[in-house]
Amino acid sequence: MLDVKWIRENPDAFVAGLEKRGFEPAPTELLNQILALDAQRRETIQQLQDLQARRNAASKEIGKAKQTKDEAEAQRLMDEVAGIKDTIQKGEEDERKQDQALRDLLAGIPNMPAEDVPVGPDESANVELRRVGEVLSFDFTPKQHFEIGEGLGLMDFETAAKLSGARFVVLKGALARLERALAQFMLDLHTTEHGYTEVNPPLLVRDDTMFGTAQLPKFEEDQFPAGEGYWLIPTAEVPLTNLVREDITDEDKLPIRVTAGTPCFRAEAGAAGRDTRGMIRQHQFTKVELVSVATPEQSAEEHERMTACAETVLKRLGLPYRVVVLSTGDMGFSAQKTYDIEVWLPGQDAYREISSCSVCGDFQARRMNARYRPAESKATRLVHTLNGSGVAVGRALIAVLENYQEADGSVRVPDVLQPYMGGLTKIEAPS
Repeated sequence: MLDVKWIRENPDAFVAGLEKRGFEPAPTELLNQILALDAQRRETIQQLQDLQARRNAASKEIGKAKQTKDEAEAQRLMDEVAGIKDTIQKGEEDERKQDQALRDLLAGIPNMPAEDVPVGPDESANVELRRVGEVLSFDFTPKQHFEIGEGLGLMDFETAAKLSGARFVVLKGALARLERALAQFMLDLHTTEHGYTEVNPPLLVRDDTMFGTAQLPKFEEDQFPAGEGYWLIPTAEVPLTNLVREDITDEDKLPIRVTAGTPCFRAEAGAAGRDTRGMIRQHQFTKVELVSVATPEQSAEEHERMTACAETVLKRLGLPYRVVVLSTGDMGFSAQKTYDIEVWLPGQDAYREISSCSVCGDFQARRMNARYRPAESKATRLVHTLNGSGVAVGRALIAVLENYQEADGSVRVPDVLQPYMGGLTKIEAPS
């Protein structure tokens, strides 16, 4: 959530930031609406302060009138205080309504893009930063992952549809183990080499937790409600980031780095007709998430570090990939800047996203009231939050199947995964 004081003091920057994002409605109209609400709220606050000051003064005058036995004046003042009390109660109710109206309006406004983010309407304006690894050439036509998995008899979309409908899969045997192996490998890498602390968080969270990371209220249709005031998490970013909600952390404890491997649940409300075959876009999938909580001075460097940690996963797996910086029209609601890591899928003859690493500044922290206490300072400041996939496990499985496939339909197991696969070096159809 943006700071209304910042908006009030930087109206041109606010409008320019939303225009870069292609935000609707018109940013200037939105600015005027915010400023009007804010002015009304501040006027109410000032009136309440004036009334409270007059009530305090009148209360003292009552005492003086009684000391001089001026009962008529004392009664007049008591009547005035009673009237002021009623006016204050009404004013406080007005202030609560005005404050909520302003908060509701601000809750639907995205973060401001960083200055170095490319400006553009969509993914066409994304800028490629680097390519890593060589794209393999096959002496046969490479298959897509679902063709490989179904050919092995270990990837079953038909049974999944009977159980749950579209956008689900049943993995069996070596492919089920491969997905588990990938998640374990990533968690071991991030905890033993990259300095992240593993967390096993709840998969069900409440409204205010989803609000803290900005899934609610704007993106409610993309979430799965679980009843009783709970939501299934769309990513472990939600519980991991909210670990510092309503807390004040000492500066010397930052940055905090945590990771989790969890199931994730997304309604994919806006994905009709997209990636309907296979495992690319599912309602339930597994992901290893990286979250950092940092000071404002640490966050830019932490963003580069987090992205490098996610890249290391693909380097160890021997998967070619590229890194792009997302344009203002393509990055997420909470992000100031986002790097996407896109892995090469030979079956699709394309790079596809496998990780997004974003720095959010204090946008989520303001929604969560997450602060830290700087060294040698009594005043607190909002933390900066960052999140990234380290990486999406299902998409890593897809990438392994397509990049390590053989002409006979079998799949070689990457060296780093073999210890997690009980020494298995090749996945073949069960005999």
